[in-house]
Amino acid sequence: MSDIEVEFYRAEQRLVVHTIGDGSTGGRDRAGIMWPMAGLVALFAGVFGLLFGSFGNVVIHRVPEGRSVVRPPSACPGCGNEISPRDNIPVLSWLLLRGKCRHCGQPISGRYPAVELTSGVMFAAVGWWLASMEPPDYWALPGMLLFAWMLLVVTFIDLATKRIPNALTYPLTPVLLVLLVGAAVLNGEPSVALRVVGGGLAAFGFLLLLALIYPRGMGMGDVKFAAFLGMGLGYVSWGTVVIGMFVAFLGGGIISSIVLAARKGDRKDQIPFGPFLAAGSFVALFVGPTLVDAYLRFSGLR
Repeated sequence: MSDIEVEFYRAEQRLVVHTIGDGSTGGRDRAGIMWPMAGLVALFAGVFGLLFGSFGNVVIHRVPEGRSVVRPPSACPGCGNEISPRDNIPVLSWLLLRGKCRHCGQPISGRYPAVELTSGVMFAAVGWWLASMEPPDYWALPGMLLFAWMLLVVTFIDLATKRIPNALTYPLTPVLLVLLVGAAVLNGEPSVALRVVGGGLAAFGFLLLLALIYPRGMGMGDVKFAAFLGMGLGYVSWGTVVIGMFVAFLGGGIISSIVLAARKGDRKDQIPFGPFLAAGSFVALFVGPTLVDAYLRFSGLR
């Protein structure tokens, strides 16, 4: 049997998985080297994600109230005792304390370990994704980890307050821009840098237009958040930007219809759109290029 070379391209990413051999064990040449390193990067990124998930809990709780995320140190809302370092280990401390304050026994919300664990999983997924590309895209790791963290934090804030604070989008959008444009330049891909800028402008303009047409259906917080999302998705491909927005509106439409039907048509309570934008973007990040490639092949354009 002749050698087989299978190349799977994620649109405009450098992810190429090669299987070269006789159909038995010969296909391990490149993948065998790639996967251990990807696993190591994912492990470190996951641990880093747990720590940033803990910080994310502080942001979720304090930023909507206009409080500093640095001072004062975290304390129990029941008794006011400062939380010691041993009681602030992501996920583990909550489990060891059985979800209660060490001093007063007041229950600690399960949201805290949920945010930490989700952050760890998201960071690990991003680390694996970037490290398993051929060649690996380590320069994009800081920007994409920030991208994932922002998705998580905005989701929980918007669900709780039905708004996306400017205190997050204003400083972090330019930070993401610098990180991703810098990654593109260091990778020798100036066209990707332009696409990061274009993706942010396109997503921002699209949601701004919808907000102007139907103000009750779209808040300006969503519009500003879209600029951040468009940059992250634009780093991958234009198709990923489209997929991210499509999945967000599809998911938002389906869930909103179900909720409104359950409430028998009561439209007084607004359903936050930020979580759908975040979910659509995270889905598009991983499967968007595959969907774009499938569509192009199905339509005969590739």
